[in-house]
Amino acid sequence: MSSVTSQLTDQNKLVIAIDGPSGSGKSSVAKAVAKQLGLSYLDTGAMYRAMTWWVLEKGVDPIDGEMVFDVAKAAQIIPGTNPNNPTIHVGDVDVSAPIRGDLVTGAVSAVSAVPEVRKLLVALQREISSVAPKGIVVEGRDIGSVVLPNANLKLYITADPAAREIGR
Repeated sequence: MSSVTSQLTDQNKLVIAIDGPSGSGKSSVAKAVAKQLGLSYLDTGAMYRAMTWWVLEKGVDPIDGEMVFDVAKAAQIIPGTNPNNPTIHVGDVDVSAPIRGDLVTGAVSAVSAVPEVRKLLVALQREISSVAPKGIVVEGRDIGSVVLPNANLKLYITADPAAREIGR
C-alpha cells in the first residue's frame, strides 16, 4: 500500500468523496458537510478550470494535448481548502473568478480529457487530501472511484432539474 493510500485511511482522518453530475449540488453539499464537521474542502473541478485558465493564458490550443501537457507541467495549482472561503490560485494569481468565465468553461472539457493532465491533478488531489489536518471533503468527478477509492464515505449526488431550481 502506498504512503498516500495509508494516510488516506488513517483512522484519525475522515475522507469524504462526493461525486455526481454537473449541477447536482455537489459543491453546496460538500462545503456544508466540511463546515459542519470542521474538515477541509477541495473542489477538484476548480483545479481543472484553473489548469485550463493556465493553458489559455499560455496561448495553447486546448485541443492540442501534447502542448497542453507541456505547459501543464509548469502550472502551480494551489487550491484553498477552507470551506468558508474556497480559493484557487495559479502561482500567485487568484483565478477564482476568471475560471468561471465562458472562455474557461468552453475549454475545460478538452484540457481535462488529456490523460497526462488528469494524472498530474489526481496526484495533487491525493497529496492535498493526505495532508488535511482533520480530514477532507473532496468533490468532483470520479472522486470515489478513481481519486480516493479508499475514502471513508463515498456519496453520489443527483438532482432532477426541478430540485436544482429550488436552490437557486
